[in-house]
Amino acid sequence: MSKVYFYYAAMNAGKSTVLLQSSYNYQERGMRTLMFAPVLDTRAGYGRIQSRIGLASDALPLHAGDNLLEQVRTAHAAAPVSCVLVDEAQFLTPAQVGQLTDVADELRIPVLCYGLRTDFQAQLFPGSAALLAVADNLIELKTICHCGRKATMNLRVTADGHAVKAGAQVEIGGNERYVAVCRRHFKSALGPA
Repeated sequence: MSKVYFYYAAMNAGKSTVLLQSSYNYQERGMRTLMFAPVLDTRAGYGRIQSRIGLASDALPLHAGDNLLEQVRTAHAAAPVSCVLVDEAQFLTPAQVGQLTDVADELRIPVLCYGLRTDFQAQLFPGSAALLAVADNLIELKTICHCGRKATMNLRVTADGHAVKAGAQVEIGGNERYVAVCRRHFKSALGPA
């Protein structure tokens, strides 16, 4: 039985690096992978996955209305697919998460999803919530806060480094907009509720 895996972490934990390494491992053994990158995140370019340490690869652009089961089914019929990998999985819709479970259950292709668990207000993203509910395996990738403790929170900051308390759930950015911190420093930076 193939499974759906959700690798989650705070910003800067190396999720995209691990995804690219996983795809490379399959490809090195002559197996075909399909990698998806949400079009919402264009920091690396349209249909591209790039890690902060410089690894990069082209990927299939993923729109909110795309049917992943049908895309994978079509690709698999043309040439066998050994693994499906999704970057920035927090941007999946709940319906797409359901489609990925069908990829694993019906097509018997493992699915590896990588993304954030929560936003800058410690709220679950819809895609992450769906993955936490239905994934076969939940794997936390770890990074550290500036204090040395495990970072589990994503603090959105202004250009001058002050914490942002309110705003849209999705604002694409990297180190200039987000800092991975432990819960203690997250609460401290936001101040009293």
